[in-house]
This record gives sequence, C-alpha cells and structure tokens, in this order.
Amino acid sequence: MAERRASLMEPRMEQLLDKVDSKFTLVTLSAMRAREIKDYYNQLGEGLGKLVPPQVTSVSGKPLTIALEEIARGKIEARVIEPEVEEVAVDPEGEPAS
Repeated sequence: MAERRASLMEPRMEQLLDKVDSKFTLVTLSAMRAREIKDYYNQLGEGLGKLVPPQVTSVSGKPLTIALEEIARGKIEARVIEPEVEEVAVDPEGEPAS
C-alpha cells in the first residue's frame, strides 16, 4: 500500500529537477505522461490495453501527481530526439542541384 505523505508537495521540486535538465523539460514530460495515464484509465473498460499503466503505486488518483512520482522514482525519463537533417546536393556554382 502507498504511504501517506508528510508535506503538500511530494515529491520535492529539487528531487524532480535532479532527474531532468530544466523546468521546461519537467513540465513537458509530466504533462505528456499525465495525459497518457488519463487515457489509460479512460480506455480500461474497452479492453484495448494499448497504453502503459501507471508505474508506481500512489495514494493520489490524479494523473499529474502519478506522473511526477514516476519521474522522481526514475520510471520515466526525457530523451532528446535530434531532428534529421536533409542533405541537399549542390552543383559546382553553389546552386542547389535539381
């Protein structure tokens, strides 16, 4: 069973920021994961099973709190996806070849 929390903000912000590189990444990652958790709970009755269930046991039923607890425990992490650069052929005069 999940334990009761002593403070209002648990996991602590400092603990969460140690897991990601910036506040922006934390907000984006937690919002995306909270949306996935919400969608998981919404599709339970349909029997689809395509979404990943929550990875931690939480006393809170709120998707955002569950997402933050997953980040704090290292269950999910942000990965930077580098955009692919398309190479363009250039002719000898420096103009793009067609």
